Amino acid sequence: MNDLSRRRVLFGGAALGAGTLLTACTSNAPSENTQINTNKDSNKNAAPGQKVIIGFSAPGADHGWVAAITSNAKAQAAAYEDVEFRSVAAGTDAAAQRAALSTLISQKPNVIVLLPHDGKELNAVGLEAMRAGIPVVNLDRAFPDRGAYRLQIKGDNFGMGLAAGTYIGEQLKAKGIANPIIGEIPGIDSLELTQERTRGFNEALATYGFKVANRRPADFTANGGQQAATDLLQALPKVDALWNHDDDQGIGVLAALNQTNRKEMLMVGGAGSKAAITAIAADNTPLKATVTYSPSMASSAISLARLIGQGKGMSDLVELQVPKEITLASETITKENAAQYSKLGF
Repeated sequence: MNDLSRRRVLFGGAALGAGTLLTACTSNAPSENTQINTNKDSNKNAAPGQKVIIGFSAPGADHGWVAAITSNAKAQAAAYEDVEFRSVAAGTDAAAQRAALSTLISQKPNVIVLLPHDGKELNAVGLEAMRAGIPVVNLDRAFPDRGAYRLQIKGDNFGMGLAAGTYIGEQLKAKGIANPIIGEIPGIDSLELTQERTRGFNEALATYGFKVANRRPADFTANGGQQAATDLLQALPKVDALWNHDDDQGIGVLAALNQTNRKEMLMVGGAGSKAAITAIAADNTPLKATVTYSPSMASSAISLARLIGQGKGMSDLVELQVPKEITLASETITKENAAQYSKLGF
């Protein structure tokens, strides 16, 4: 890639809105639900072209959603003849990932796709790579500095909260519950994405005159969800509705509901795991809906990184370069449309 092309891919583009029970869906193995999309029959960009070396880093897969992110990225890269995929271990914290990424940057891949442990803590690494002439695709957990990435692709965290709050508000309104007791179990509270989800949830509830009565953060794990739910149920003798931000930790939340025989509430999940979609379709638990935050975004990140490395744009857009920012919409999965979304479950 010549210097002019490299400058174009670095800075070109426009914005576009866009126990056994407790470990049941946290397998790190690729599954039949891994999302691959090349559209070779209709998209000339999918035809083999200039070779692109894509470096990749994501947190260790101790969580079903993160495991699916890595699986999807690997599978998508393998679908292209012109992509070489180089993955580096991210360790268990931001410091370990930072060290691994320094090694990756020294190898000078054409593009880096990075899901950071924490966007703020890894922001400097994004800046380092970009200054070295390596475009960065910032996946999911956002860097605060726009100069730290060529493309930022993420789910709509605020939209997740908005969708969850709207669904709960409509259901409670339909039942004629005027002053509902609403609980919330977020993930890691220090993450900006968690805070955005909560802001969206509160904003949606406020339109119905509702608010959260009790909120207990977990840690995106089934065990953490079980403990947070247990604490919340002890604090609230009655709950009308509960939003759990993450379907992996939702396994623990449902376990706590079963253990305490507390099934009086309407529960909404988050992200869209296969287990959650199956439970929603069966309609035999308090879980009646989940709002999407699909790990298929990793597949899209690899495809877009390839285009950036080849200096191409998106075939359905007039612009010559891949956009600067893409935010994926959060959709609500219920019993009525669960079959349609099952293929996206992780």
